[in-house]
Amino acid sequence: MSRFWSPVVHKLTPYVPGEQPKLTNLIKLNTNESPYGPPPGALEAIRAATDDTLRLYSDPTSEGLRAAIARAHGVEMDQIFVGNGSDEVLAHAFHALLQHEGPLLTPDITYSFYPVYCGLYGIAHEPVPLDDAMRIEVADYLRPCAGIVLPNPNAPTGIALGLGRIETLLRAHPDRVVVIDEAYVDFGADSAIPLVRHFPNLLVIRTLSKSHALAGLRVGYAIGQAELVEALNRVKDSFNSYPLDRLAQAGAAAAIADREWLARTTGKIIQSRIRLTSGLRDLGFEVLPSQANFVFVRHPDRDAAFLAAALRERSIIVRHFRTPRIAAWLRITVGTDTECGILVDALGAILKQNAV
Repeated sequence: MSRFWSPVVHKLTPYVPGEQPKLTNLIKLNTNESPYGPPPGALEAIRAATDDTLRLYSDPTSEGLRAAIARAHGVEMDQIFVGNGSDEVLAHAFHALLQHEGPLLTPDITYSFYPVYCGLYGIAHEPVPLDDAMRIEVADYLRPCAGIVLPNPNAPTGIALGLGRIETLLRAHPDRVVVIDEAYVDFGADSAIPLVRHFPNLLVIRTLSKSHALAGLRVGYAIGQAELVEALNRVKDSFNSYPLDRLAQAGAAAAIADREWLARTTGKIIQSRIRLTSGLRDLGFEVLPSQANFVFVRHPDRDAAFLAAALRERSIIVRHFRTPRIAAWLRITVGTDTECGILVDALGAILKQNAV
């Protein structure tokens, strides 16, 4: 700590991202990155944008990218906001739309950046417990609040809400914004974007980091009615008018346009998830029903921290959270079929060696 810090800094508990180890021959299943490369057209667009125009500022409105998003989702350009990854888009949403009287409601087991934003912006926060099956119970959110933020599917559980239940939340809170964070929606859940035209209080946030295999490009976007997007732009232009560089805009627009690649790649990951789930259940693991590119699992007779450490000794990295309620669980990213097979074989060997 330092006497030079502003008071708010002393109170912050920063988000801790997943490990990015500098190891070779590693099977990396801890941060929900895609096991496949980005769309070829995105790489071509990035290469084409690497020219003398980099001496110029990028388009502060990201018009080309927003046009691609509008075409992909059937919305208007003034309903789209883009930012430097969905984390930045979320941060602006917390600042622009969720600072109201009452607590902000989020699940107690969810993306751990949400309480960090609340601390940064001084937003009262009330975690709402998942039920015993690790599911979001919509009835628990039907009370006065400053707003609601839900990932769909939830992370780290992978369990998704149906659109009817999201619509129940929107109708119950007509004067509060409901943010649906759809980082993993392309892996089997239903997007809430079609509800935007009917509900002025809905903001849907997406990322290109997962299903589009562009985690290193840092592009996210939000879709909502124009007055919500205007609030986000006011905050953005009071903070950083150029959040997306020329290469990011070019690559993201090309990736968004390639719907065939998206369907093919997410389909492969979904099939790998099904096979991985079956293999883990055969080993005695409980596996929650996931509609994301990861699975959340626990073994009735083995400590999760031990299993994570034993896998690491075999150059396989998975995510273990020491948070209350989920310390017995592991979150495992769905890799290629080969990677998933190596993981299942390694867990089988670990369980056999340490039989009780």
